[in-house]
Amino acid sequence: MIRVLVVDDDFMVARIHRGFVSGMEGFEVVGSASSGAEALELVAGLKPDLVLLDLYLPDIFGLDVVTRLRAAGETCDVLVITAAKEADSVRAAVRHGVVGYLLKPFARADLEQRLRSYAAERARAVGAGELTQEEIDAAFTSTGVGRPAAASLPKGLSAETAEAVQRALGEAPHTLSATECAEAVGISRVSARRYLEHFVAVGVAEVSLRYGATGRPERRYRPR
Repeated sequence: MIRVLVVDDDFMVARIHRGFVSGMEGFEVVGSASSGAEALELVAGLKPDLVLLDLYLPDIFGLDVVTRLRAAGETCDVLVITAAKEADSVRAAVRHGVVGYLLKPFARADLEQRLRSYAAERARAVGAGELTQEEIDAAFTSTGVGRPAAASLPKGLSAETAEAVQRALGEAPHTLSATECAEAVGISRVSARRYLEHFVAVGVAEVSLRYGATGRPERRYRPR
């Protein structure tokens, strides 16, 4: 179970976020804070795995909260949820090592996709004991949450469509074909296949073959 702390100075917004998280299997909300000081206190006492952090808090800027958490030795992950669109804020968030950056307002599916991605990355995290070179490489090439395997896209692919394809992939109940992905996103099957194969190449997705009675086997994709 992934333990989550919600931090937002708007009571109703925090309540909505709590509802979103509580409705997801594998996650539980352990508390909520409406200020930076309260967030620091609750993290120290509750030891959450993940903090959903607004940047515009009444007393401390959200990224300064992250700085203080790290200085105190807290290792919880942070997913920023904010209306701050400034490039400086985004770059600073990356430097602070946040696992994702989600702009308000957003659809429930947007948050759910990032939480599912976070859970998947957490499951793949480096464990104890000695590792093989392959396991070490996987740990260093993880794409993280909110950075859709779109960080270094091949020419002709867009970050916006890559995120939509990755979201469709994460929301599929089982596996997804290029045709099904194309219908979900609203692009051509050929384009969907290009994005899906890119995700396979960078290790974000994996592909399997489904054999029918005749013809070529169908390629089916799922998050890795």
